[in-house]
Amino acid sequence: MNGTDSSVEKIFLHGGYDRDQELANASRIFLEFIHGFSSLNLRQRCVTVFGSARFPEGHAYYAMARELGRKLADAGYAVMTGGGPGIMEAANRGAREGGGLSIGCNIRLPVEQTPNPYLDRYVHFEHFFVRKVMLVKYSHAFVVMPDGLGTLDEVFEAATLMQTGKIESFPIVAMGTQFWQPMRDFIRERLLAEGTIGESD
Repeated sequence: MNGTDSSVEKIFLHGGYDRDQELANASRIFLEFIHGFSSLNLRQRCVTVFGSARFPEGHAYYAMARELGRKLADAGYAVMTGGGPGIMEAANRGAREGGGLSIGCNIRLPVEQTPNPYLDRYVHFEHFFVRKVMLVKYSHAFVVMPDGLGTLDEVFEAATLMQTGKIESFPIVAMGTQFWQPMRDFIRERLLAEGTIGESD
């Protein structure tokens, strides 16, 4: 199957199959994990930067991400992104300019993203959940810049894993105060106020 129609994960999640097919699916997923571990195998500290592909060079968010990548590299961190354009490119570019390791950790989607030209390592995944494991496993912090649903999914899953004690706590930093303020307000004025989360969460 090719990656242009996102068929691999879609078929896998579309209900039950016979035992042989499920075993074949599980084997492919296992091999995808092995591919991720062998391709990344990071020994140094790493920060993952999330952000939209839709902000071009010249946008304030692009400049912010580029400077962030450079500062993280200066501090000795590898910088990992989705490996695409926009904010991802900017963070990888800054990391490269700062002499740091620049990594792209991508997921195959219906519309393929061209890898940006500032990557030292670039890894493709078929399944979102495999990619999420890699991002959490190798990241010492998440930096969240303006983006959409995919980033919210990944960030809230990481927050849930920390809340439930499944992973060690690590920083999740939201950059872009005006963009994220409504989300902060919702968490404080709805979730916290209604008691669905606690102060420690």
